[in-house]
Amino acid sequence: MRFTSTLGGRVPGGAAGYRSDEARCSAARRLLHDDTLEPEGRLAGLLLLLCAQWPAVISRRTVDHIEEADGAVRIRLGAIPVELPAPVADLAIQQVAVRRGHAVLGRTDSPRLFPGSQPGRPISAWAMGERLHKLGIRLAETRSTALFQLATELPAAVLARTLGIDITVAVKWQRAAAGDWAAYAAEVSRRTTAEQT
Repeated sequence: MRFTSTLGGRVPGGAAGYRSDEARCSAARRLLHDDTLEPEGRLAGLLLLLCAQWPAVISRRTVDHIEEADGAVRIRLGAIPVELPAPVADLAIQQVAVRRGHAVLGRTDSPRLFPGSQPGRPISAWAMGERLHKLGIRLAETRSTALFQLATELPAAVLARTLGIDITVAVKWQRAAAGDWAAYAAEVSRRTTAEQT
């Protein structure tokens, strides 16, 4: 699947649980283009802003979750790898190349995409959350906005398999976002049947 624009949790009630999509896009542009920020934080922030990934999930990614093949860079968040656009792909490849934790400075043999202070261990979810907070990212609101937006663009089954969220959660988000993918699928099926006859 190509990246276009987990994990499960309650669909927030009302607009108070959301940040404006404009604010989310503005924050993503800043992380994409502000070279004064550390690449590790930029990549982690983009995974939250664009892919609705919690800090605990981001922190557990390993270098094996990044795949580079056929001129494309993909990340596995769920069952279906997501193709990253060039600026995000560049950050992912850079992070794979320079990953290192505080306790293993100078070493790049950690399997962790975001190494922690103990050799072989990932950064803690708390430390990842703090890092994102220092970048001005409000975790719950930002994730809700990203997941809400993705639910308007993707059928629940694709959303679940791509982001690694439970299908029941994806369906709840899709309903909250009013993405009527069942009607869309029925319409596509009718058109396909009509064209074949």
